[in-house]
Amino acid sequence: MARKQKSLSDVFTAGFFKQNPVFVQFLGMCPTLAVTGSVESAIGMGAGVIFVLVLSNLIISLIRSAVPREVRIPIYIVVIASFVTMLEMLMNAFVPDLAAQLGTFLSLIVVNCLILGRAEAFASKNGPVRSVLDGLGMGIGFTGGITLLAFFRELLGKGSITIWGDFALNLIPSDFQISILVAPAGAFLVFGILVSQINKIKLRRAEQGEVA
Repeated sequence: MARKQKSLSDVFTAGFFKQNPVFVQFLGMCPTLAVTGSVESAIGMGAGVIFVLVLSNLIISLIRSAVPREVRIPIYIVVIASFVTMLEMLMNAFVPDLAAQLGTFLSLIVVNCLILGRAEAFASKNGPVRSVLDGLGMGIGFTGGITLLAFFRELLGKGSITIWGDFALNLIPSDFQISILVAPAGAFLVFGILVSQINKIKLRRAEQGEVA
């Protein structure tokens, strides 16, 4: 019996919660932990991942029938690297401060497991429309995940949220700030807490479903 194909809405929303790249699939952990010291850098990285993910999914879905199976991974990497290069050029031209803030992690989008994983698992097996929706949904889910992580790290660690340069919302007095949260170790700590709470919510919903 043929497996029922997911609807377009299911494809688009899968990355939001059920298959969230950050908190469920644990993909792209390098930028997740490295660039979430501020909300601004997290949003910038997320936007870059969406750009590369959507366009690479689109191109790979269009050429999938012409790509020999034996060399598909190198070809996928070339496609992804091309869009990452375009992204770096655009960011250096229009938002150089953000590009400098992201630094080498911008180039590392090429080897982000999320992008290569979606190319192999989805775009290589589906048409352009579904692949674009998958890339957009997964990209939004990734951006939401790292932005949430950055929000708690920056808010509790610095007491403020800074967006677009010098504009900052100062919310917590210095006496109540937890400075370790903006250090590298703080990324693991906040990430672990968020994952535990998300798993707790999922378990509670599953139990409620069984009772119902």
